[in-house]
Amino acid sequence: MSETFLPELPQELWRAGKLELAHGVQQSLRVIRMATAGLGRYLAEVESRGVKDLYGYGRTAAWFADIAGLSVGEAGAVVKRAIALNPSRALDGSEVPAALPATAAVAAEGLVGDERIDQILEILKRLPADTSVEDRANAEKILATLARNAGPRQLADAEANLLALLDPDGDEPKDPEPAEPRREITLERRKDGFWKLTGLLDDETGARTAAALEAYAQPRPVDEFGQADLRMKCERMGDAWVDLLDLAIACPDQPGASGYRTLVNVTIGLEELKSGLGTACLDFVGTMTAREARLAACDCLMLPVVLNAAGEPLDVGRLRRFVTPGQRRALNIRDGGCAFPGCHRKPKNCHAHHIHHWADGGPTDLRNLVLLCGFHHRLIHHGDWEVRMAADGLPEFIPPQYRDPLRHPRRNTLHHA
Repeated sequence: MSETFLPELPQELWRAGKLELAHGVQQSLRVIRMATAGLGRYLAEVESRGVKDLYGYGRTAAWFADIAGLSVGEAGAVVKRAIALNPSRALDGSEVPAALPATAAVAAEGLVGDERIDQILEILKRLPADTSVEDRANAEKILATLARNAGPRQLADAEANLLALLDPDGDEPKDPEPAEPRREITLERRKDGFWKLTGLLDDETGARTAAALEAYAQPRPVDEFGQADLRMKCERMGDAWVDLLDLAIACPDQPGASGYRTLVNVTIGLEELKSGLGTACLDFVGTMTAREARLAACDCLMLPVVLNAAGEPLDVGRLRRFVTPGQRRALNIRDGGCAFPGCHRKPKNCHAHHIHHWADGGPTDLRNLVLLCGFHHRLIHHGDWEVRMAADGLPEFIPPQYRDPLRHPRRNTLHHA
């Protein structure tokens, strides 16, 4: 604790640069978490000695609620974590080990907050009742190690894997009740360029649609720097619809596309495509920015028609830019999903990104391709992150300086054990 301190705030915070702001938030968060872990050790000791003998209260939570100005429920949650993370003493004075020793070690370093600790506690509660002490301890170590850099979704995925390992039979499946189909869909283009989608679905189809959308509309996991997904649910549902549409269009049996991700013709000037500045014409009915066209052209979500300065077509959808089925299979095996550090998205939800863009002369081969989900594909094109191919032939990512002043390369270790 003594080695970690808050940086001195500038007198006028608005003068601080983005690196100073980011580092201040990160350091403050770690100090808060370490202080919370220290508070937990005090509360665990009070609980071990007996709060009734010490202060005359019936429960530690009631005493702590009074001195902290909290409700008993709020104080109870803090005390519950403290008891789980710290050792106690039995009636004979012997030490009783902590229930979550690995999680306690991570919490003491300031690397995990209350939310992840509570999630680990809940996950361990849901393990099968006949789980051995050794297996339970190993599960806690796995979750604590993962919690250093993981968000809620990644811990939930780990829970599913643990339950599949410890309880492979699962619960008894329930037969769905049949319902009479009734389905209506209306799609119309508004004057402002947006499309309005309305519909009416029967119970079964509605449930299937909701399940599919909910699966893809989950908030993105909190990344290793604690950045959360700030999209509203309606926005996440809209993005989920795009993911499902991409999957349907990429299907080899889909009529008219043969499994290619070609959607529409996009007309754009060569200079705009190279620079990412300006606009492109979308099937002669609307526009998109040149930066969006550059991003989409990575995996050929469109058929580009590139024009020279005089407006003459230079290229109409060069097929060599398409990632071949063989290349895509090799990418799926090599990357195992989105290659961005900490991302859980599977290959079917990913685009093939050109590290050196084809518009700048980059080839379409495995040494120049990497799988990225839609969110991280956009981040690489529009953010300060960089991606490169390491000497061992695997992609690695360079964070912006405000995230890591030394810009250490990072990799995604979730897809390959």
